[in-house]
Amino acid sequence: MGEPDDWTTYLAIRAAWLSFVGGCTQGEIAARLDVSPAKVHRLIAYAQRAGHVRFHIEGRPLECLEYEEAFSRSFGLNNCIVAPDLGGGANDEQAAIRSVGAAAGNLLAQLLSAADIRQVGVGMGRTLKAAVAAMPRISREDLSIVSISGSLTSRLSANPYDVVQLLSERSGGEGYYLPVPYLATTATEKDMFLKQPSVQELLARARRSDTFVVGIGSIGDDGHLRRMNLISREEQSALQKVGAVGDLMGRFIDIDGAAVPAALSEQAVGLGFEDVRGARVLALSGGVSKTAATLSALRTGVITDLVIDEALAKSLADAIDAKVPQPA
Repeated sequence: MGEPDDWTTYLAIRAAWLSFVGGCTQGEIAARLDVSPAKVHRLIAYAQRAGHVRFHIEGRPLECLEYEEAFSRSFGLNNCIVAPDLGGGANDEQAAIRSVGAAAGNLLAQLLSAADIRQVGVGMGRTLKAAVAAMPRISREDLSIVSISGSLTSRLSANPYDVVQLLSERSGGEGYYLPVPYLATTATEKDMFLKQPSVQELLARARRSDTFVVGIGSIGDDGHLRRMNLISREEQSALQKVGAVGDLMGRFIDIDGAAVPAALSEQAVGLGFEDVRGARVLALSGGVSKTAATLSALRTGVITDLVIDEALAKSLADAIDAKVPQPA
């Protein structure tokens, strides 16, 4: 980092994230940063005085900024944010989602406060829900929030990770749901849904969104699809056999970002890649278990903006042989 002031700022930003987002005690932060508890207190006070802590923490550690530059360059992203590690370790998925949620929540507030954004199309998932939950409230009664995919599970039970209602509450805007399953049970059932005038109307509305916000799903056991029983173990195994590593907007893709020959991809009820290609598409992903899925999603060329956590960034950099930042 070079100069003492730069190092103090670096430590202060780390301490602020660990305290205000990670919920760590001063003793835990001291052990994490290898400084005394008294110094942690001074660092957090410094971060507040310097303006790094407002409604959110201004700034990110140097390593995160270097990852952001590397990924923006590698994938042609307009914007990339790497949310700092909260000290839970590489396998602490909840900490990763919390960190991404905090960073993405502030980005969403800024994005949706812009007057030229009149409608946002949203996907679903745990990380996306965490981001909306962390988003500061804004006043946009003229904003429309539209689901871009089926809002129900294959069993037609309510999806607990549907973010339309929560985002509507946070913004004051009006929400529109797509009242069909995320994945139809058969291609014939999907065709039946798509013939319904109400579904056609909502999909047409969704296509007109000014920007889109989506999650990235993995095919693994701890992914959203398996946790919510959106796919069976047999379907999971079949997807893995044809090389699927990720789910983006209900379409299953391999490590190169290409669609795999799977029937399930033909059963997704909602917008596809070509419906959003060329628009602003913000994708959120948290946890190292999403490494392959995130890489595959980036390689589709659909994503323009990305928010991920630091542990995932390290894993992603290793996977693409990108420059790995070294702490000072």
